[in-house]
Amino acid sequence: MIDKHRDKKFIIEYDPIHLNHFVVTSYEWIDNLCFTINPSECLENAEEYLEIVKNKFLNEGWFGDGEIELIWIPPFMFEGTRTSNFIKGKIIWHVKQKEDGISWLLHEPNFFENIIKSE
Repeated sequence: MIDKHRDKKFIIEYDPIHLNHFVVTSYEWIDNLCFTINPSECLENAEEYLEIVKNKFLNEGWFGDGEIELIWIPPFMFEGTRTSNFIKGKIIWHVKQKEDGISWLLHEPNFFENIIKSE
């Protein structure tokens, strides 16, 4: 029996082509990578996704070094209506550039607008 709460194959529920609408952001620095996930653990066809992600990062200035991985952001980090899709959390595609440590992030447009802010 598959436990959908633990099976990484349920993390990404969109086709690779959907990544073309995602936005690239750079960030200095994400140094704790012990929470990142290899995309091949989540996707049967990870290479199709990785090719698009790689090209988007390269077009924004990534040097092409480092391993592209996933970062899962839990739903409690976001404000909004708790729909069945919402409560799964969100995924950010990430690569840490080896040369200077800059992290490149690929995410849905407006991804950070609903992040809970402390007052």
